[in-house]
Amino acid sequence: MIDLLQGELVFKSPGAATVRTAGVGFRLHVSLATYESLPRVGAEVRLLTYLHVRADELSLYGFATEVERQLFRMLLGVSQIGPMVALRILSGCSPAQLKRYILDEDFDALKSMVKGIGAKTARRLVAELHGPVQELAVEPWEGPAGQVARDAIAALVALGESRAAAEKAVNAAVKKLGTEADSQSLVEEALSH
Repeated sequence: MIDLLQGELVFKSPGAATVRTAGVGFRLHVSLATYESLPRVGAEVRLLTYLHVRADELSLYGFATEVERQLFRMLLGVSQIGPMVALRILSGCSPAQLKRYILDEDFDALKSMVKGIGAKTARRLVAELHGPVQELAVEPWEGPAGQVARDAIAALVALGESRAAAEKAVNAAVKKLGTEADSQSLVEEALSH
């Protein structure tokens, strides 16, 4: 099994990276979080890997952190979740956010973070990962808290934003305006960016 690759980053794009080591270029599928952590092309890079074997294909997936790789493996254990859907889930939110959504049984957040995940899949994620994800060691997610922030997030979601994007925008608005701001001000600030 290929556990990690270390070498020269010769290509990167959202969703993929190529690492050259010992004269061989390995193409890896990566999440957006891993893509954003990659150095410039030509620099040395180290990625943890997961080799997915199918009858007709070998696919290599790369991760910047062990937590992300652990979550990927957990997601693959959920019925009807394949590697590309698992990667899209990891691209839609941070490991800490995903853990919180699962533990809080926040089906709406799970449905809105990734296209193609509906109510049944969200329920399956919660049911099958609720126990295993509790053991996952991640930094607590510092999302916006309080009823005012939750109202602002709900308003942005009603306007068509994804749950993850709404939380990020409201979090930024809270940082700029402070915790005393009302929900209308938070929504206006979030929409201004």
